[in-house]
Amino acid sequence: MVPNPTISRAAKMGQPTDDARLLQRSENDRRAGTEFTHGDPWRVLRITAEFVEGFDALAGLGPAITIFGSARVDEDSPWYRAARETGEKLVRNGFAVVTGGGPGIMEAANRGAFEAGGVSVGASIELPHEQGINEYVNLPLNFRYFFVRKTMFVKYAEGFIIFPGGFGTLDELFESLTLIQTGKLGNFPVVLFGEEFWKDIVAWVKKQLLGRGLIAAGDLTLLTVTDEVDQAVEIMTTCYKTNCAAVEGSVVSP
Repeated sequence: MVPNPTISRAAKMGQPTDDARLLQRSENDRRAGTEFTHGDPWRVLRITAEFVEGFDALAGLGPAITIFGSARVDEDSPWYRAARETGEKLVRNGFAVVTGGGPGIMEAANRGAFEAGGVSVGASIELPHEQGINEYVNLPLNFRYFFVRKTMFVKYAEGFIIFPGGFGTLDELFESLTLIQTGKLGNFPVVLFGEEFWKDIVAWVKKQLLGRGLIAAGDLTLLTVTDEVDQAVEIMTTCYKTNCAAVEGSVVSP
């Protein structure tokens, strides 16, 4: 019999081939349990899988607006009511609504979108103190990694509406401004809802950053502060239709 020319060196030496190692659990594997899933090579595969799953789930989403805000706002808050109305009116204007999927402002925005019959996306994150996804999400996604989740918030959105919130909300605000400043997003509207809440932050940015020449005046030209739901929705709608060409004058003035 002619020897198989494709036989591996391992097989010639009586050792298992690579595919055999893949399919057969060794005693070491049994002792190791799931430890291998915590190594960097496996983690890279998990990250890749999260990107693929997110892209696959949202590829057909259509125009969407991402809404950020505190998870610690209850249903009686005027911010909750405004976020719920915003979600509803965005759907009425042809948008899907994307949030972090949690309670508070996120729940309110998802609720408005859900009740209006629209697509209500919740991109939740695995945290030490699990909050769970709110009941008004009809397109749920769950992520282990913040940077994958953030990509989904940005990639499929036409703009951000940012309600009052804590560190996470501020992180999203300044990341969005950084992406605009560096040209990664181009014309991308950012609306801050709640003038009383945001006024000191805006004043600090203008005094300390713009005043010291650390940013340019043009870096703030797509940042708007408002207390009006209709204005926030109008800015998103106009920017989507005109690539933000028609919203000059509604921005924070330098």
